[in-house]
Parts: sequence; structure tokens; C-alpha cells
Amino acid sequence: MKNAAARKGKSTEVRAAIAAERRELADLFDTLRTEQWNEQSLCSGWRVREVAAHMSMGFRLSLPMTLGELVKARGNLHRMTDRVARRDATAHSPTALAASLRDNAHHPWTPPVGGFPAALGHDVVHGLDITVALGLDRRVPEDRLRILLDQIRPSGLKFFGADLDGVRLCAEDLDWSYGSGSPVYGAGQDLLLLAYGRRLPHGRLRGEPGNRFTRPADEA
Repeated sequence: MKNAAARKGKSTEVRAAIAAERRELADLFDTLRTEQWNEQSLCSGWRVREVAAHMSMGFRLSLPMTLGELVKARGNLHRMTDRVARRDATAHSPTALAASLRDNAHHPWTPPVGGFPAALGHDVVHGLDITVALGLDRRVPEDRLRILLDQIRPSGLKFFGADLDGVRLCAEDLDWSYGSGSPVYGAGQDLLLLAYGRRLPHGRLRGEPGNRFTRPADEA
């Protein structure tokens, strides 16, 4: 009974964090200028507007619709999400994309694997894909970061294509580290991005291996 109560309490905590993250990001999206919506994000090939469209895809597509889109993409999940994001980024205005995130703050959508912590990771990381790329100084609250940092596992690193072999991630703004090897120092939210396979703008990391995770100048 105690374990069940603890799991329920943790789920409630994570769902509250998801709702808060969505509302805060929606408010931020409402402040973006037109040109910012068209700037490149940290997601390769996606502008800010494609990332925002992707973040709300799970609210708009039912399971049958999702399966139908997957069939159109010949079973390729990446191709399907890319096509839907590009379509919806054009079909919906920035105001509508922000409103969709806000109106669905408590929507129970989760990725196919990982449950609500994975849904939180989806929102937080895609939010950082936007704010870091735009140079906005938004700090993800520590309680949300810790939920996600504590979830990092080799299987997740493999799924997101994150190569952290021989590297120890060391957060400079909170008591957390992961891995073994040469240290890479940075803000906890920046190190979270590395675990999700992202490459960061120059100057956000310290440590000799940091260049492995830094975007080339022509991508910055």
C-alpha cells in the first residue's frame, strides 16, 4: 500500500510539473516576435514553429489518426512526426500553437514509452530547443530538471542518439553528475539536452570534451 501511495504521489507531482511547464511555455510563445518563430531551433531541420507544432501534435491527433499518419510514412516514426510538424506549423498560427499548449496543460498524452516522466521530458527538452536556440534566458525549475536528470539511463541515451562514452556530465548549478570519464561542465538544463542528443551553441559548456557537443559555427 505504501508503494502504491508513493507511486500515485509521484505521478501527481509529475503531472503537475507537466501542466506548469506547458502553461509557462505557452506564455513565453505569446511573447515571440514573428521573426523568432522562423528561426532555427536545436532540432535539426526544424524552425521554432515546427517544434511548437510538434509539441501539441499529441493533443490534436487521436490514436487512429496517428496510426493513419504512420501508415502514410510507411512505418517510419521520424518521417511521420517531421511531416506532421511541417504541415501543422503552416496550418496553425503562432497564437493557435501557444493556445493549444496552454489549453491542454492537463492533457494525459504520453509518448509510447516512459509514461508521464517521458511526457515531461518531451515538453521540457523541446522548450529548451526553442529558448536555447533563441538565446532566451529561461531557467527550467530545479524540481522539473531533477525528475528528468534522475531518469537518464543508457537505454534512453541510445534512443536519442546521445554518445556520452568517456564523459562525465557535471552540473554547475546543482548537485548532479552522470557518467565517468573526462568532465563536461554546464548548467543542468544544458546537460539534459546532451542526454537527449542535442548539440549546443558555442560557449555553454566547459571541459575538453565539450567540443563534441557544440554546434558548428555555421549552424549557430
